Amino acid sequence: QMQLVESGGGLVQPGGSLKLTCEASGTRFFDFFNMGWYRQAPGKPRELVAAITGTTNSSYADFVRGRFTISRGSTMNTVYLQMNSLYPEDTATYYCSRNPPYNNWGQGTRVTVSS
Repeated sequence: QMQLVESGGGLVQPGGSLKLTCEASGTRFFDFFNMGWYRQAPGKPRELVAAITGTTNSSYADFVRGRFTISRGSTMNTVYLQMNSLYPEDTATYYCSRNPPYNNWGQGTRVTVSS
């Protein structure tokens, strides 16, 4: 099973930016996988935030469109999530996985948007 490690989270003020990184290992086929960034806020279900195909076509949830950008890294097995104009309601633990996820998750990275 593919191993996933998310990083880049932290505390940021409303209106600020963060860039999350997802590094995958344990697969030779990463470049062919559709990947996604998901988030889960306390007491809420996990939701898909952004997705990218193997051919780098991207899609976004309505609540982040225009603010977040998903991309694949030039280095092997990496996916990024650039998050701009952050709102307090973006506070959550963010995970990357395949899209759909096939129940394959990393430990996530915590994002807190607060003044």
